[in-house]
This record gives sequence, structure tokens and C-alpha cells, in this order.
Amino acid sequence: MTVRTHTQEPVTAELDRGALDFTPWRFWADADDGQRERQLALQAELGRGRGYVLGERCFVSEQASVTNEVLELGDRTYVAAGAYVSGTLRAGRDCSLNPYTVVRGDVRLGDAVRIGSHTSVLGFNHSMEPEPEVHRQPLTSAGITVGDDVWIGSHVVVLDGVTVGDKAVLAAGAVVTKDVPAGAVVGGNPARLIRWRVPPAPAARPGGGLAQAVRDLGATAREEARALLDRCWDPAAGLFVDAPGRTPTVRAQCDAVEIADLLLGGPPPQLPAEEQVARLRSWQDPVTGLVGELVGGLVGEHGDDLAPATPRPGLFDPAAGYHVLSVGYALDLLGSAFPHPVAVVADATPGEVIAGLERQDWRTGAWSAGHWVDILGTAMHWNRRAGVAGSPGAQEALLGWLLSRADPRTGMWGQPGGADGLLQVVNGYYRASRGTFAQLGLPVPTPERVIDTVLEHARDPRFFRPERHNACNVLDVAHPLWLTRGTGHRGDEVVELARGLLGHALRRWAAGEGFAFQAAHPSTAGAPATTPGLQGTEMWLAIVWLLADLAGLSDELGYRPRGVHRPEPAGAAGRA
Repeated sequence: MTVRTHTQEPVTAELDRGALDFTPWRFWADADDGQRERQLALQAELGRGRGYVLGERCFVSEQASVTNEVLELGDRTYVAAGAYVSGTLRAGRDCSLNPYTVVRGDVRLGDAVRIGSHTSVLGFNHSMEPEPEVHRQPLTSAGITVGDDVWIGSHVVVLDGVTVGDKAVLAAGAVVTKDVPAGAVVGGNPARLIRWRVPPAPAARPGGGLAQAVRDLGATAREEARALLDRCWDPAAGLFVDAPGRTPTVRAQCDAVEIADLLLGGPPPQLPAEEQVARLRSWQDPVTGLVGELVGGLVGEHGDDLAPATPRPGLFDPAAGYHVLSVGYALDLLGSAFPHPVAVVADATPGEVIAGLERQDWRTGAWSAGHWVDILGTAMHWNRRAGVAGSPGAQEALLGWLLSRADPRTGMWGQPGGADGLLQVVNGYYRASRGTFAQLGLPVPTPERVIDTVLEHARDPRFFRPERHNACNVLDVAHPLWLTRGTGHRGDEVVELARGLLGHALRRWAAGEGFAFQAAHPSTAGAPATTPGLQGTEMWLAIVWLLADLAGLSDELGYRPRGVHRPEPAGAAGRA
């Protein structure tokens, strides 16, 4: 029903009256007696004819279209000119529907909800079956609920089924398709968290079910840890494999140690700890200090013929490099250490360190370059732990080169571009910073630029659509954001990203098998990386902790990484 009255008045008087229809917050202060009487008569007509309930000092413009089945307006709530209101609207006190606002369907507004011009709050939807034509199909309505003290800007669209929490702000132009937590400021299409108007307590952050999901994952992982380790234990070889049917590797032994420490609080139960320590220590080449990959046949009861290849000298044998991290930290978790220094690093001069850094392909291969730095920094750490200082100035040369070569635009090393966008740069940054600044507890250069770069990279759908997630790409985003979290820079965006990635990760646990390295998808069906195994489980458990900590939920997990992916500097002692 469009409610209008008409009298013959001078044109100027008509214009004056119209001004108050478009600025109704001024009406009861500026209207003359005749205008007030006219408004009260209109409200009385609405109450008698439609059964509408209007509080004290409300205002409904004669130039609004009001066709509700149910309309309840609290004290000092107003509906401006051009507004289109239908369905069921229950609004509290001090609400405003500004000019050309559309509020339709089943909508409930709390107290002090302000809605900007040209905004649509649509508490209904069409069915969309193939037949019959859409306009012949029934409407559905889940309804929209808006809490108290909410500001909805101009040109916002709020779709059916949405709940908006108290003290939220919906920025101009936002398209709101999902619930908005209390105190959040959201914007964009679709709307996402921009910042907090009222920061919530960690346990009350958006998606209250996420905390329970985190607790469930921690409990499930602990309950099933023995089963997933049994699944990857090859009794004939007396060694772990990454997944059933695969060949034993050095890394698989180390991943098993990390998983058992994380979830069971001790070594893997399949083999006595002292035997695991003795085996890992025996695999180190005393000349180079590196551990090569396992080669040979599986003969004898425990694969006696399976032994590591002799690493080639120099910085670094590609087949042996990562074992500086994996074997070193596995021994650390087992209360031991390498029996020999990593000689290829202990002997390296500052000039050789710089030359090695300069040889890396930072322009197109920043990930492999960062990998090289991670090995170098970790080897220096183990050597110092063993009392081997190395060549004077070698570590300082490494850190000085990194500090002086960080790109001030990205905060990282290497050049973005090409088919991978920022992938190489971000992934390389994680590896290089992990082995140096993070491992030593030193502040990284330009942390705000690092955050900007990581957030930009995380918007790249080639790598961050859920079905394209893999452990490397998500870890290499999670750790830099965790490492720089103390700045507070774009903190709300960091939390929102962490919660989104965390929610997807939690759903990927396979019962009794753990995590696969890569998300399963029809396009990757059968790929080895989509099979749950030790590497995927070790990495994703660490990723889940980092993301949960960014989201304020890590205490719900009941574990904290202590190995390769430990959050504290490597020198920090003690079990959390």
C-alpha cells in the first residue's frame, strides 16, 4: 500500500515539507504543527487499517511505499522518502531507513540500526529449479536478523539468511552473503572482514564452531596417532615409509619422530628410542656432515643393506640438503644430536657463503634459493650447538647479505612475476627466514611489507582455491604471517585469512591415515601427493597450529610443534 495525502499548498511549502521526508531525523525538531498533525494522522491510519505498531516519535514518509503484512517500529524509528518496505519488519528503537532503502521479506532489526540510502535488505529468495519459470516458483525466506547498534552503509545488499551481530558495520557497497560477527567491519563483494569496530575475545571470534572443530582435530589426531604410524611402518625393513607401498626414506623416519613427539609426547612406539637415535646418527657422513638418501636393496630381517648414499662435498648435495633439518630436529626431539659437525658449513668462509648466495637463482627460483639458505642457517645452528663456531664472520655474512638484499617493496628476496606470480618469492621467503631470522629469534626486515606481499599472494586463485591447497603453499603463507604478527599490521585481514585456511585444513584429516600433502580433487585423482602420509601429516599439523594461533585458537589443539616447524627460536628450551 502506498500511503499518500494531497492538499493544495504553495509550491514552496510543498518543497519544504518534502525536505523533511528526505531528512526525517529533523522532522520532530523542525516540523510545524500542521506537519506534525499530518504525520500523526498518517500513523493512526496505518495502525487502524493494517494493525501496524509504531512507537513514540516515529516517522513514516508519505513518499514511502509501505505494504507490510507486519510492521513494528520502536520509538524514534523512521522510514524516509522513496523507501520500499514489504513483508514482515520488526525494528527496535532509533532505527533509520534512509531514502530509497528497500527492506523486504522477513527482517528483524535491533535497536539503533542505521541503514544508508539505496540499500537493499532482502529477507526472501526465489526458488531456482530448472522448471517452471523462476517467477512461477515459490519464494523462500530464512529471514534476516540485525543486532543492536549496527551501521549499514549506502548501496549495501544483504541477502536472505544472514545474521548481523551487534555493533557491526557493513561498509558502503558491501554485498553480504554470510553472517557478520558482532563488532566486525565488513566490505566488498562478497563482503569480508576489514577490521574490528569492537575486537572480540579470541574464543568469540567469527565462526564459533571453529574452536570446537580445532578441539576435535587435536583430540582425533592424538587418538589415531598410533594407527597412522602403524600404517606407515614397514616391519620387514624396520623402517617407516611415507605411505603404504612406498620405499623407506630418511625423511619418513624423521616425520614419524615429529608426529609421535607432537601427538604422543615421545618417540614412535614401533622401535625403541635408542635404536632410532643410533640409526639416525649412524647415517651422518663424517666427512661432509650431511646425510644422503637411502639406497640399496631390502635384504635381511631389517633391511640391513639399505644405507644412505655418500653425499657429494660442497654446499649442498641436493639429495642430502633437507636432512640437515629433518634429521637434526628428529635427533633433537629424541634428546640427541649429530655426532659430527656439518663440516661443509663449518669450513665455509664468509666469501664462500656470499658466493653461494650469489650463485642462487633468486630471479626465477627464489624457492630453491630460500631452501639453500634454510639448510645453511640450520647447519650453522647445529654446529654452534655442538660448540663449533665455524669460520669467523660466516654467519654474519649470511645475515648481512639477507638484510641488505631484501626488496623494500616486498620485504622479501627474489623477483615476482612470470607464470608463478608471487609463489616463488613467498615460498622462498618462508624457507630463508625460517632458517635464519626465525631460528635465531631475530626481527625480520620490513615486516609490514612482508604482510602486504603474503596477503596479496594469498588472493591468487591459482594456489589458494581450496581444491588447490598443498602443504608447502599454505605453510609458506602461515609462517611469515605468524612471524610478523607482532606488528599488528592488517591484523584483521590476517585473522580472517587464517580462519578461512584453517577451516579448509581441518576438513582434510583422513581417519586413521592423517593428512595428504595436497588437497584431493577430481583433477588430481590418483596423484601420490593426495594420499595421506607422514610428510603431509607432519606439515599440516604444524600448519594447523600456526593458523590456529593466528586465529587465537591454538590452545584448543593440545599440542605445539617442537621440531622443524617450531614457532619459537630453535634455542628456546622446554616443551609447551
